[in-house]
Amino acid sequence: MPRLAASVETMFREARLLDRFERAAEAGFPGVEIQSPYGETREDIAERVRRHGLSVALMNVLPGVAAVPGREADFRSGLTRALAYARAAGCRQLHCVAGGGGHPDAETTFVENLTWASEQARPAGVRLLVEPLNTRDNPGCFLTGTAQARRILERVGRDNVLLQYDFYHMQIMEGRLAETVKANIDVIGHFQVGGVPGRHEPDRTQEIDYPSLFDLIDGLGFEGWVGCEYRPRAGTVEGLGWARPYGIRGGR
Repeated sequence: MPRLAASVETMFREARLLDRFERAAEAGFPGVEIQSPYGETREDIAERVRRHGLSVALMNVLPGVAAVPGREADFRSGLTRALAYARAAGCRQLHCVAGGGGHPDAETTFVENLTWASEQARPAGVRLLVEPLNTRDNPGCFLTGTAQARRILERVGRDNVLLQYDFYHMQIMEGRLAETVKANIDVIGHFQVGGVPGRHEPDRTQEIDYPSLFDLIDGLGFEGWVGCEYRPRAGTVEGLGWARPYGIRGGR
Protein backbone atom coordinates (compact mmCIF):
# COMPACT_ATOMS: atom_id res chain seq x y z
CA MET A 1 0.00 0.00 0.00
CA PRO A 2 1.45 3.41 -0.94
CA ARG A 3 2.72 5.59 1.89
CA LEU A 4 0.95 8.85 1.07
CA ALA A 5 2.25 12.30 1.96
CA ALA A 6 -0.04 15.31 1.54
CA SER A 7 1.48 18.34 -0.13
CA VAL A 8 0.62 21.19 2.24
CA GLU A 9 1.75 23.49 -0.55
CA THR A 10 -1.16 22.54 -2.81
CA MET A 11 -3.68 20.80 -0.52
CA PHE A 12 -5.70 22.11 2.44
CA ARG A 13 -5.38 25.63 1.09
CA GLU A 14 -8.59 26.47 2.90
CA ALA A 15 -6.27 27.10 5.87
CA ARG A 16 -3.03 29.00 6.37
CA LEU A 17 0.13 26.96 5.95
CA LEU A 18 0.84 26.26 9.62
CA ASP A 19 -2.72 25.00 10.12
CA ARG A 20 -2.55 22.61 7.17
CA PHE A 21 -0.47 20.12 9.17
CA GLU A 22 -3.38 19.51 11.52
CA ARG A 23 -5.77 19.13 8.57
CA ALA A 24 -3.46 16.56 6.96
CA ALA A 25 -3.13 14.57 10.19
CA GLU A 26 -6.89 14.62 10.78
CA ALA A 27 -7.40 13.21 7.27
CA GLY A 28 -5.10 10.31 8.12
CA PHE A 29 -1.98 11.25 6.19
CA PRO A 30 1.15 9.92 7.91
CA GLY A 31 3.39 12.42 6.14
CA VAL A 32 3.52 15.74 4.35
CA GLU A 33 5.52 17.46 1.67
CA ILE A 34 6.41 21.13 2.16
CA GLN A 35 7.75 22.39 -1.14
CA SER A 36 8.36 25.92 0.16
CA PRO A 37 8.43 26.20 3.96
CA TYR A 38 10.55 29.33 3.95
CA GLY A 39 7.78 31.83 4.65
CA GLU A 40 7.62 30.39 8.17
CA THR A 41 10.41 29.84 10.67
CA ARG A 42 11.95 26.39 10.78
CA GLU A 43 11.08 26.23 14.48
CA ASP A 44 7.38 26.79 13.76
CA ILE A 45 7.38 24.21 10.98
CA ALA A 46 9.12 21.65 13.19
CA GLU A 47 6.73 22.31 16.08
CA ARG A 48 3.64 21.68 13.94
CA VAL A 49 5.14 18.51 12.51
CA ARG A 50 5.88 17.15 15.98
CA ARG A 51 2.56 18.25 17.47
CA HIS A 52 0.59 16.32 14.87
CA GLY A 53 2.82 13.25 14.67
CA LEU A 54 3.75 13.70 11.02
CA SER A 55 6.79 12.81 8.96
CA VAL A 56 8.15 15.29 6.44
CA ALA A 57 8.74 13.45 3.18
CA LEU A 58 10.14 16.27 1.05
CA MET A 59 11.18 19.90 0.82
CA ASN A 60 12.45 21.87 -2.17
CA VAL A 61 15.76 23.68 -2.46
CA LEU A 62 14.91 27.21 -3.57
CA PRO A 63 15.51 29.19 -5.68
CA GLY A 64 15.26 26.66 -8.50
CA VAL A 65 18.62 27.32 -10.14
CA ALA A 66 20.58 24.08 -9.73
CA ALA A 67 21.21 23.83 -13.50
CA VAL A 68 21.63 27.55 -14.19
CA PRO A 69 25.21 28.63 -14.93
CA GLY A 70 26.22 31.71 -12.96
CA ARG A 71 23.77 30.99 -10.12
CA GLU A 72 25.97 28.55 -8.23
CA ALA A 73 26.20 30.82 -5.17
CA ASP A 74 22.41 31.10 -5.04
CA PHE A 75 22.05 27.33 -5.22
CA ARG A 76 24.58 26.83 -2.44
CA SER A 77 22.90 29.31 -0.12
CA GLY A 78 19.53 27.75 -0.92
CA LEU A 79 20.82 24.29 -0.08
CA THR A 80 22.29 25.50 3.20
CA ARG A 81 18.95 27.02 4.17
CA ALA A 82 17.04 23.90 3.07
CA LEU A 83 19.31 21.64 5.14
CA ALA A 84 18.64 23.78 8.21
CA TYR A 85 14.88 23.43 7.72
CA ALA A 86 15.24 19.72 6.99
CA ARG A 87 17.24 19.10 10.17
CA ALA A 88 14.67 20.95 12.28
CA ALA A 89 11.69 19.07 10.82
CA GLY A 90 13.32 15.66 10.43
CA CYS A 91 13.06 15.75 6.64
CA ARG A 92 15.37 13.34 4.82
CA GLN A 93 14.77 14.34 1.18
CA LEU A 94 15.40 17.60 -0.67
CA HIS A 95 14.39 18.25 -4.28
CA CYS A 96 17.11 20.22 -6.07
CA VAL A 97 15.01 22.17 -8.58
CA ALA A 98 16.94 22.35 -11.85
CA GLY A 99 15.42 25.56 -13.20
CA GLY A 100 15.63 27.03 -16.67
CA GLY A 101 17.51 25.41 -19.54
CA GLY A 102 18.94 26.23 -22.92
CA HIS A 103 22.46 27.11 -21.83
CA PRO A 104 25.10 24.74 -23.26
CA ASP A 105 26.67 24.32 -19.82
CA ALA A 106 23.40 23.62 -17.99
CA GLU A 107 23.99 19.88 -17.53
CA THR A 108 27.58 20.33 -16.41
CA THR A 109 26.47 22.98 -13.92
CA PHE A 110 23.74 20.68 -12.62
CA VAL A 111 26.17 17.78 -12.20
CA GLU A 112 28.73 19.95 -10.41
CA ASN A 113 26.13 21.46 -8.09
CA LEU A 114 24.65 18.06 -7.25
CA THR A 115 28.09 16.57 -6.61
CA TRP A 116 28.93 19.37 -4.17
CA ALA A 117 25.47 19.22 -2.57
CA SER A 118 25.60 15.46 -2.05
CA GLU A 119 28.58 15.85 0.27
CA GLN A 120 26.86 18.64 2.22
CA ALA A 121 23.73 16.53 2.66
CA ARG A 122 25.41 13.25 3.56
CA PRO A 123 26.31 14.04 7.20
CA ALA A 124 22.66 14.91 7.86
CA GLY A 125 21.45 11.67 6.28
CA VAL A 126 19.59 13.65 3.61
CA ARG A 127 19.00 12.39 0.07
CA LEU A 128 18.84 14.77 -2.87
CA LEU A 129 16.29 14.34 -5.64
CA VAL A 130 16.08 15.53 -9.24
CA GLU A 131 12.70 15.83 -10.94
CA PRO A 132 11.90 16.07 -14.66
CA LEU A 133 9.08 18.54 -15.33
CA ASN A 134 6.74 18.93 -18.27
CA THR A 135 7.27 21.81 -20.67
CA ARG A 136 3.58 22.66 -20.95
CA ASP A 137 3.35 23.85 -17.35
CA ASN A 138 7.02 24.79 -17.08
CA PRO A 139 8.18 26.26 -20.40
CA GLY A 140 11.93 26.55 -20.71
CA CYS A 141 12.74 24.07 -17.92
CA PHE A 142 16.01 22.19 -18.30
CA LEU A 143 15.16 18.74 -16.94
CA THR A 144 12.27 17.22 -18.87
CA GLY A 145 12.70 13.45 -19.19
CA THR A 146 13.55 10.25 -17.37
CA ALA A 147 16.47 9.24 -19.61
CA GLN A 148 18.00 12.70 -19.22
CA ALA A 149 17.64 12.49 -15.45
CA ARG A 150 19.20 9.03 -15.35
CA ARG A 151 22.18 10.23 -17.37
CA ILE A 152 22.72 13.06 -14.90
CA LEU A 153 22.47 10.71 -11.92
CA GLU A 154 25.06 8.44 -13.50
CA ARG A 155 27.39 11.39 -14.07
CA VAL A 156 27.01 12.48 -10.45
CA GLY A 157 27.56 8.94 -9.21
CA ARG A 158 26.45 9.48 -5.61
CA ASP A 159 24.18 7.06 -3.78
CA ASN A 160 22.32 9.88 -2.03
CA VAL A 161 21.22 11.56 -5.29
CA LEU A 162 18.11 9.93 -6.76
CA LEU A 163 15.16 10.45 -9.10
CA GLN A 164 11.89 12.07 -8.08
CA TYR A 165 9.37 10.55 -10.47
CA ASP A 166 6.21 12.59 -10.90
CA PHE A 167 3.55 10.60 -12.76
CA TYR A 168 1.74 13.78 -13.79
CA HIS A 169 4.75 15.33 -15.51
CA MET A 170 5.90 12.11 -17.12
CA GLN A 171 2.45 11.21 -18.47
CA ILE A 172 2.51 14.53 -20.34
CA MET A 173 6.10 14.21 -21.54
CA GLU A 174 6.57 10.48 -22.13
CA GLY A 175 3.66 8.17 -21.31
CA ARG A 176 4.69 4.50 -20.88
CA LEU A 177 4.59 5.06 -17.11
CA ALA A 178 4.66 1.44 -15.94
CA GLU A 179 7.44 0.50 -18.35
CA THR A 180 9.54 3.50 -17.33
CA VAL A 181 9.06 2.91 -13.61
CA LYS A 182 10.12 -0.72 -13.91
CA ALA A 183 13.25 0.29 -15.84
CA ASN A 184 14.24 2.96 -13.30
CA ILE A 185 12.99 1.75 -9.94
CA ASP A 186 16.58 1.29 -8.80
CA VAL A 187 17.16 5.05 -8.88
CA ILE A 188 13.70 6.30 -7.85
CA GLY A 189 13.61 7.75 -4.36
CA HIS A 190 10.22 9.46 -4.39
CA PHE A 191 6.98 9.45 -6.39
CA GLN A 192 4.42 12.20 -6.86
CA VAL A 193 0.87 11.98 -8.17
CA GLY A 194 -1.65 14.29 -9.79
CA GLY A 195 -4.48 13.84 -12.25
CA VAL A 196 -4.03 14.41 -15.99
CA PRO A 197 -5.39 16.74 -17.21
CA GLY A 198 -5.48 19.62 -14.74
CA ARG A 199 -3.33 18.28 -11.89
CA HIS A 200 -6.43 17.65 -9.78
CA GLU A 201 -7.28 14.55 -7.71
CA PRO A 202 -5.68 11.35 -9.04
CA ASP A 203 -9.06 9.66 -9.29
CA ARG A 204 -10.94 7.73 -11.98
CA THR A 205 -12.06 10.89 -13.78
CA GLN A 206 -8.60 11.35 -15.31
CA GLU A 207 -6.40 9.33 -17.64
CA ILE A 208 -3.77 7.72 -15.38
CA ASP A 209 -4.60 4.34 -13.84
CA TYR A 210 -3.20 5.04 -10.39
CA PRO A 211 -4.51 1.90 -8.63
CA SER A 212 -2.54 -0.24 -11.09
CA LEU A 213 0.56 1.91 -10.69
CA PHE A 214 0.33 1.70 -6.90
CA ASP A 215 0.12 -2.10 -7.20
CA LEU A 216 3.14 -2.00 -9.49
CA ILE A 217 5.38 -0.02 -7.15
CA ASP A 218 4.27 -2.19 -4.23
CA GLY A 219 5.23 -5.26 -6.24
CA LEU A 220 8.60 -3.73 -7.04
CA GLY A 221 9.27 -3.34 -3.32
CA PHE A 222 9.22 0.45 -3.20
CA GLU A 223 9.07 1.58 0.44
CA GLY A 224 9.41 5.35 0.03
CA TRP A 225 6.83 8.11 -0.05
CA VAL A 226 4.21 8.92 -2.64
CA GLY A 227 3.61 12.66 -2.55
CA CYS A 228 0.12 13.97 -3.31
CA GLU A 229 1.05 17.15 -5.14
CA TYR A 230 -2.23 18.12 -6.75
CA ARG A 231 -4.75 20.95 -6.69
CA PRO A 232 -8.14 19.85 -5.32
CA ARG A 233 -11.07 20.76 -7.54
CA ALA A 234 -13.05 22.01 -4.55
CA GLY A 235 -12.55 21.22 -0.86
CA THR A 236 -9.52 19.06 -0.11
CA VAL A 237 -11.28 16.66 2.27
CA GLU A 238 -14.28 16.31 -0.03
CA GLY A 239 -11.96 15.19 -2.82
CA LEU A 240 -10.16 12.45 -0.88
CA GLY A 241 -12.41 9.61 -1.93
CA TRP A 242 -9.69 8.26 -4.24
CA ALA A 243 -7.38 7.78 -1.21
CA ARG A 244 -9.79 5.93 1.10
CA PRO A 245 -8.51 2.47 0.03
CA TYR A 246 -5.08 3.60 1.24
CA GLY A 247 -6.11 4.58 4.77
CA ILE A 248 -7.01 8.24 4.19
CA ARG A 249 -10.28 9.65 5.53
CA GLY A 250 -12.60 11.97 3.66
CA GLY A 251 -14.32 12.03 0.30
CA ARG A 252 -17.38 10.11 -0.74
